[in-house]
Amino acid sequence: MRQFVFAIALSLASIAAASAQEFKVDFGVSTSDRDAPIEVSANALSVDQATGKAIFDGDVEITQGNMRLTAALVNVVYDEAGNKIAQLLASGGVNIESGKDSAEADTAEYDVESGVIRMAGNVALLQQGTRITAGKMDVNLNDNTAAFHGRVRTVLQPGNN
Repeated sequence: MRQFVFAIALSLASIAAASAQEFKVDFGVSTSDRDAPIEVSANALSVDQATGKAIFDGDVEITQGNMRLTAALVNVVYDEAGNKIAQLLASGGVNIESGKDSAEADTAEYDVESGVIRMAGNVALLQQGTRITAGKMDVNLNDNTAAFHGRVRTVLQPGNN
């Protein structure tokens, strides 16, 4: 699986200067994985044909390729033709895992077509012992970047940068 390079700007409380840090992580899906089937399990399902939405409720688990998303509630939105999934809108203890890395947040939006995952509310990314927290995180699966916003916090270890 192709690896992601997370480019984040970290503002350090220092008179000298600000510092930028890149992380290579195993978070997200490769181009071929986005075409893989999306498997969903939950305690309940309700479907609204008129709006093209399906709501999975209770211990929701979604897998696609090696990416796994869990949440309390997931709204699945289909494209206008109703042929394929356009978005997954997750809420309630959202956790996304891929490889050795994981991210958690209060909510997440996965736009399947654009390959963008937006996580918000108490965001935390855990990668090889490094934890980054923020208010929001946007992951672009196409250009392998992520941006953190809203009081970003991490601990940088000298010698590991």
